[in-house]
Amino acid sequence: MMRFMQWLRRGNVFIWFSGAMLSLCLLMILGLVGFLAVKGLGVFWPQTLVQAQGPEGPILGEITAFEAPQGTEPAKVQFRVGNRDIFGQDFKWFKAEEISGRQLPKDALLIERLENGVFIGRIQDISREGQVIAKEGAAAEEVKRLLPATNKLQARIRDIEKGAVGDLNRKLDDCRQALDSAGDPKARTALEQKEQGLKSQYDRLQTELDGLRATARTHSVTLLAVDGQTKEIPLGGIVRIVPANELGWFGKVRLYFSRLWEFVADDPRESNTEGGIFPAIFGTVMMVLIMSVLVVPLGVVTALFLREYAKDGLLVRAVRVAVNNLAGVPSIVFGVFGLGFFVYAVGGTIDQLFYSSKLPTPTYGTGGIIWASLTLALLTVPVVVVATEEALAAVPRNQREASLALGATKWQTIWNVVLPGAAPGILTGLILAMSRGAGEVAPLMLTGVVKLAPSMPLDGSFPFLHLDRKFMHLGFHIYDVGFQSPNSEAAKPMVFMTALLLLLVVVFLNLFALRLRRKLRARLGGSTF
Repeated sequence: MMRFMQWLRRGNVFIWFSGAMLSLCLLMILGLVGFLAVKGLGVFWPQTLVQAQGPEGPILGEITAFEAPQGTEPAKVQFRVGNRDIFGQDFKWFKAEEISGRQLPKDALLIERLENGVFIGRIQDISREGQVIAKEGAAAEEVKRLLPATNKLQARIRDIEKGAVGDLNRKLDDCRQALDSAGDPKARTALEQKEQGLKSQYDRLQTELDGLRATARTHSVTLLAVDGQTKEIPLGGIVRIVPANELGWFGKVRLYFSRLWEFVADDPRESNTEGGIFPAIFGTVMMVLIMSVLVVPLGVVTALFLREYAKDGLLVRAVRVAVNNLAGVPSIVFGVFGLGFFVYAVGGTIDQLFYSSKLPTPTYGTGGIIWASLTLALLTVPVVVVATEEALAAVPRNQREASLALGATKWQTIWNVVLPGAAPGILTGLILAMSRGAGEVAPLMLTGVVKLAPSMPLDGSFPFLHLDRKFMHLGFHIYDVGFQSPNSEAAKPMVFMTALLLLLVVVFLNLFALRLRRKLRARLGGSTF
């Protein structure tokens, strides 16, 4: 008993308690990341196609879930049967006792399409300009042979539509708006000639696109569902053909990484439930970088004034309390403020002054990445202010005194001694601000983020960086796919995978800032904050 009391008095119980809490937090974090990784990354692994006899006829698809019997409810099996345009839904539940005669047919195919999700069945035939050129097994081989060239053709069509045609449309809109407000006859004539030249370029592109589309429609494929229904689609509407029951281990690994790359690097399809999420990754990273550029000077200057120049008094203490309380304000309040002040007031004024010819169509008077970044900069500025004040306070007093003793002014001392010494601490505040800003969604929904952005804020068109454009964000993508998608079962894997990618983006940005902070600390020394 005495030894136990001594153990308590030495405080060992608190050490063990702290260690247990730390371990619990780490386990929770690892559990969350592991859960997201298993649920998200597992969806790309090809599953076998099972054919069975169900209560209403034959079934062919992937077994995606199983529910054990509960009370009077029997066990259930979920099949991903695909063929949304034929069956009306991608997933179906069956009572396990009603499923019989399971087989793994070698000729069953999973066909990923540009529209209507996947088709699970077989290829009946392939036609060229209406004439059947191959049937059944030979048709499948012919489709596999022709598909790579057709996919390249489709990629070329998408590049033209998204790049050159979109750029020409924007230039034509600008030209028409300038014509509406042009009063000088010479300027009007020049604008009309410019518009005519743009229209000629547009017509040439449309002619090229029509030719490419006609080539892509040359071949058509007739797909056969397990219940005998058929569906004819152009060969260009097929993304990938997966002979799921014939794939070996290396084939599955190659297909897995192909699907994973498509998810990371491609554009979304099918209301964001298919394809990739590259625009959302790009928009998230760009928004965080712009926010970081805006929040650092704002927070550092504020902290510098409060710490180095302002005299302690009631007003300064009130300002510090206000800054600290800002961190507790709900983020949606910042969104409402950003919408009212930045979008309507500031953006509307910019439109009146510089883009009046485009009104009533707003340029900056609507949501955009600049307003979303500014709103998040305001939301995270308390973190930077507090961290910077602590970092400035941690700079050794003797360094300031040595600089002043050598004849330097106060500003020269701050610029050459204090700020370099506090730089690692300022970067600590920036890291915390980036983590907070990357995960916020509510303010972005009011100030610039959209479900699907036709153009990204950074591209090859002058002036290259388009701060007025709307953008996609990983956090909003999770909300949209998870809670707004009409096909919730198909959207589940996208939610897990997008959440995992958002975590990875935050970790990557933090690692970049940590590396920068370590280099600064090694070069400048400075505080240990």
